[in-house]
Amino acid sequence: MSVADIKKAANERMQKSIESLKVSLAKIRTGRAHTGLLDHIHVDYYGSMVPLSNVANVNLADARTITVQPWEKKMVQVVEKAIRESDLGLNPATQGDLIRVPMPALTEERRKELTKVVRSEGEDAKIAVRNVRRDANEQLKKLVKDKLASEDDERRAQDEIQKLTDKFIADVDRMVADKEKEIMTV
Repeated sequence: MSVADIKKAANERMQKSIESLKVSLAKIRTGRAHTGLLDHIHVDYYGSMVPLSNVANVNLADARTITVQPWEKKMVQVVEKAIRESDLGLNPATQGDLIRVPMPALTEERRKELTKVVRSEGEDAKIAVRNVRRDANEQLKKLVKDKLASEDDERRAQDEIQKLTDKFIADVDRMVADKEKEIMTV
């Protein structure tokens, strides 16, 4: 493995940490409806668990209501049950073959709890990025020890990896700040 390979792998792993944070932050409810909120819900479809989007149309009726329309009439109860039993605390209501999922308004106390959750997710992402930096630096030290790279190359590569780390940490901070602002907006 060369110095360039180590830098490339570190960049890719840090990018994955950012993507993971995006997914985690998308699951945190802000009081506004968005279809991505139901992405991780799975439904029992003829004995196999499939994502909700594979058995129904998921749309926004308005800023606070998601509508779910199963493609098969007999799936309405199953989909409604899956949404109700999810960890999102939602209470769907069925009207014929259309399921309406209203987003309850968040209290000030709940908003503050959610900002703590967002900060925690951000801190986890920063730790992941720093772990990638540590691993890359260890790999560089091993290259020098095995005489596959010079100490100067190691220094330059460590500086570049530190710059990469700083960039991704700044991205995490920006994402956390944006999500906190979104949560605290009434």
